[in-house]
Amino acid sequence: MGERSAARREDTGLRLARFAALRGAAARPGEFWDVVVLTAADAAQAGAFREQLAEKLRRGELPRGVRYLVCADPPGPRIGNGGSTLHVLRCLEEQYGDQWTSFTVLLIHSGGYSQRLPNASALGKIFTALPFGDPVFQMLELKLAMYIDFPRHMKPGVLITCSDDIELYSTGVTETITFDKPGFTALAHPSDLAVGTTHGVFVLDLSSFSGKGGLEYVSCYRFLHKPDVETMQQSGAVCVRGDRPQLSSSGNHGDSGMASECVYTDSVFYIDHSTAKQLLMFYKQMGTLCCEIDAYGDFLQALGPEATPDYTKNTSNVSKEDSGLVEVRQQLYSLLQGTVLNVIVLNNSQFYHIGTTQEYLFHFTAESKLRFELDLQPVAFSIFADAATTLDRLSIIQSVLEPGCVIGPGSVIEYSRIGPEVSVGKGSIISGSYINFNVDIPSNCFLSSVSVKINDRVEYVTMVFSVGDDLKKSVKLLSDIHSLQFFGACLPECLELWSIEASDQLFSSKDTHLGLWTARIFPVCSTLSESVRMSLNMLNSVQHTSAFKLSGFQLLSVEEMLIYKDVEDMLKFRKQIYDEICQQRQKGKSDFRMNST
Repeated sequence: MGERSAARREDTGLRLARFAALRGAAARPGEFWDVVVLTAADAAQAGAFREQLAEKLRRGELPRGVRYLVCADPPGPRIGNGGSTLHVLRCLEEQYGDQWTSFTVLLIHSGGYSQRLPNASALGKIFTALPFGDPVFQMLELKLAMYIDFPRHMKPGVLITCSDDIELYSTGVTETITFDKPGFTALAHPSDLAVGTTHGVFVLDLSSFSGKGGLEYVSCYRFLHKPDVETMQQSGAVCVRGDRPQLSSSGNHGDSGMASECVYTDSVFYIDHSTAKQLLMFYKQMGTLCCEIDAYGDFLQALGPEATPDYTKNTSNVSKEDSGLVEVRQQLYSLLQGTVLNVIVLNNSQFYHIGTTQEYLFHFTAESKLRFELDLQPVAFSIFADAATTLDRLSIIQSVLEPGCVIGPGSVIEYSRIGPEVSVGKGSIISGSYINFNVDIPSNCFLSSVSVKINDRVEYVTMVFSVGDDLKKSVKLLSDIHSLQFFGACLPECLELWSIEASDQLFSSKDTHLGLWTARIFPVCSTLSESVRMSLNMLNSVQHTSAFKLSGFQLLSVEEMLIYKDVEDMLKFRKQIYDEICQQRQKGKSDFRMNST
């Protein structure tokens, strides 16, 4: 994997070991964060997060003596992660009074419904399981581990990050990442130009920059949000890698380890407490926020000596243009203009994103750099008797797989119980399921079960798709639903096979978002295994063009599964698997002791 990757792996291992020693232990003052905040999209998601945090604390998976706060976005229009940031500042003040201005705060943006990785939809992206650790790490623990050195070298303020990305980095033994300057301080990573088009890009003062060592503190002229290549070049953001980075004048796009063109892209950033107080005052004066603002695009673009207000009118990167967005951006620009943007360049660092099914499968099962650097395991905290005979290209996470089952290469199984007569094809994702019957699950299958509570009864629904199906795609008219694809077939053909009428009642969305996310096609069943069987029968009928009537069932959309989800029951199923694995291990240890005496 190369020297740079090996150095990242070594440093990452040390951080993970330091965090592992803190799991379940009381953190000393100043050793760890004063507050860890998770944002949630709504009150229901916030409740699910609190339940999982309580369970993790009870099991000793997180440091104790830390304030863990879950902050739901206010009801009403969506406010984006920028709006969430402002709302969290208010929550901190309401919760802790003036005391919050002396705290080091880690703010993890974790609201959102994970439509591109739906096995994280019910319980949250920040609680996505990772294939290593004993017990397994989730994204939350990984975030806490990777930032474990930060609080000790940070003045009071807020560090802002997202729940579905990972930054791995290596620095020299004597080098320290310090967040002690007024204004904003952001980490920057050398990246190919293609990566820059989907991230934020810093225009750096290269005269203050040597390119040597693991990290450097560099002056920043301005910040570009998801710029095209031409804008990067015209703004002076494109550098040539080498002993000393310099402005590029050519079009040389090479391998990222060579002396080739690169830009410095964003990940996490810090706001000192006086700037945070300014933002809170702004939020209070504004009253109700009625548009989506971006913590990266709308805060950072206002910073630096060469920032201009041009971006405030550019809504090309906005998913939904709201009334008042331009005005709010202009007010934020006026507030933040002239604020310093300090940049810490991590010369040997890599930014990884695990927000889609494709990224998830690649990083967990292929020979990826992330897999090497985090030392991800093919079998993590699981019972899998046949593991030794299978290919390495698997990811089995906290699951029980009975002897006889077959799992195809490139597949991920998490929080599931798989019987002896089950065969899973290549490149599939199975999550939260119990499969105790004879079945061949096709390749590229996405299968995820959710416990739901309807009329005070716990029941089960299993969503099934192709890993490549687009759950975010929607159409406005019923006559256009033929453009929606379910496992390679157009949706109306599937509905006909399932004896479901294509009508307005088919979709749960209150507005005109007709898509796989809102289609009421998944049957509610009284047991977990029966719900898996019914959903696989649906898929089988589409693959073999044979009828399978769903007309007698209550049907839910994925959107509705999240409304009715029963977090307690889902965690209970995970705990049963956890307990069984622990018992099996104890039995294995006692058998070993008996055999060795």
